[in-house]
Amino acid sequence: QVHLVESGGGSVQTGGSLRLSCAASGVFRSRNLMAWFRQAPGKEREGVATFNAGGTTTLYAESVQGRFTVSQDKAKNTVYLQMNSLKPEDTAMYYCAARASVGWSFDPNDFSFWGQGTQVTVSS
Repeated sequence: QVHLVESGGGSVQTGGSLRLSCAASGVFRSRNLMAWFRQAPGKEREGVATFNAGGTTTLYAESVQGRFTVSQDKAKNTVYLQMNSLKPEDTAMYYCAARASVGWSFDPNDFSFWGQGTQVTVSS
């Protein structure tokens, strides 16, 4: 059974950094496809990064390429999203998600398992 719990959100100023964590039980054994999504008020949920649990390849959305980095600690069953050079437009609720089937995707409808989210607020 997959269980995801995010943490690490907060408020920072433009240019600051945050590291989000996702405690992800049940994903590394199955090498589930995982992703970080975000959703700002009034906007659709959008994919930020997608990767295989235990894998080495990560795909990033163009809006965060070069600023955000995904890392994984299999021993701790945890994945991270390091966010640098944050901008006000990065303000959103951030979610960790996992997919039961294979195949790369940035479509939130393809993901069955979700955490509760963690809020990131970037002020100018």
